[in-house]
Amino acid sequence: MNQPATAIESEHRPVEFSLVQGGPFYRLWLRTGLAKPPLELPLRRAFFFVVMSWVPLLLLSSLPSEHRAVSFLMDLEVNVRFLIALPLLLFGELYNHTRLRGTVQQFVDRKIVAPEDRNRFDAIIRSTHRLRDSWLAEAVMVILVFTLGHWVWRNIHLSPNMATWYAAMSSGLVHYTPAGYWFAFVAIPLYKFLTLRWLWRIALWYQFLWRVRGLPLRVNLFHPDKAAGLGFLERSTMTFALVLLAQSATVASSIGNRILHTGARLLEFKIEVATTVVSQLVLVVFPLTFFVITLERAKRTAGRDFGTLASAYVDGFHEKWIRGGLPQTGELLGNPDFQSLADVGNSYFFIREIRPIPISKGTLVTLATLVLAPMLPLLLTIMPLEQIVEHLLKAVL
Repeated sequence: MNQPATAIESEHRPVEFSLVQGGPFYRLWLRTGLAKPPLELPLRRAFFFVVMSWVPLLLLSSLPSEHRAVSFLMDLEVNVRFLIALPLLLFGELYNHTRLRGTVQQFVDRKIVAPEDRNRFDAIIRSTHRLRDSWLAEAVMVILVFTLGHWVWRNIHLSPNMATWYAAMSSGLVHYTPAGYWFAFVAIPLYKFLTLRWLWRIALWYQFLWRVRGLPLRVNLFHPDKAAGLGFLERSTMTFALVLLAQSATVASSIGNRILHTGARLLEFKIEVATTVVSQLVLVVFPLTFFVITLERAKRTAGRDFGTLASAYVDGFHEKWIRGGLPQTGELLGNPDFQSLADVGNSYFFIREIRPIPISKGTLVTLATLVLAPMLPLLLTIMPLEQIVEHLLKAVL
């Protein structure tokens, strides 16, 4: 029986999905020439935002000031934040857009979303895009960075009797330098806004996968990816790689600041390093756990169905080769029945290895290595470079 025309059309219609190609800020970029559809000119955007954040701080911090306990150029955190982390957040948008779209397309290409359910799938995508494009969401982010965000930053970074290139605090009052005003009310809010936008996008990715999970997915019980055909979802974790790298670099620079300026030792921050690695991994891996029930049900179904098939094959094999009498040697050599028996056994063990979460150990190791990479320069504070290289070579070889 032929499929209805609408089902055939929906099957071949490409998926239009993006977490980043939309929103008031994106439309502003298009109008000002900072972007071309879909998200071209990332280098221009990175240059613009560095000029908006870091360059004024460099110029204003060179003005005469009595707050010189820590100079601007020796502030690792601020330089890494605006010269490395901020551009990574911007380049991460194009990186995510070009790769995540292909990942979502796999739901259709692998027919995990059936043609008759394509309209429901597209409705989830449209709903996600409406949330992405919401002016209210970005307005709330702007309000947060100038209220709660500023309060948190001030309480964490400003302490009694401290003095640095951007502020001094005495008698409970903050005295900003000219650079400090730009830092506190322009540069930091800008960086926090870009970070909040990424958290909002990740939240949208969560709700998208959660709603897709509720569709009648047609998983492939015997797919070789050991995830019932959902193994492609592990690639989605790598689409956020530059965002993870930016956040890890910021944490590493903060630790480096305390080692450089307060005499702290790297081993004192092992909890912070471990927390950073674990939290970053959980951030991108957690939505894959939405499919645990689906995969567990697939594993049980595959085990039951294949077990029935295997029993029928083994019974036939036993009847032919065991009860049928001892065969001649020539009949055994190269006989496809024996190869098929081995294949049945391999397939059964393969089904038992279906993963409860569609992600491999290799991808987890790659993500953890990515998050740890910005921390490696900090090892120079406790051991020479030659010794670090020696340990890395031993670990690799």
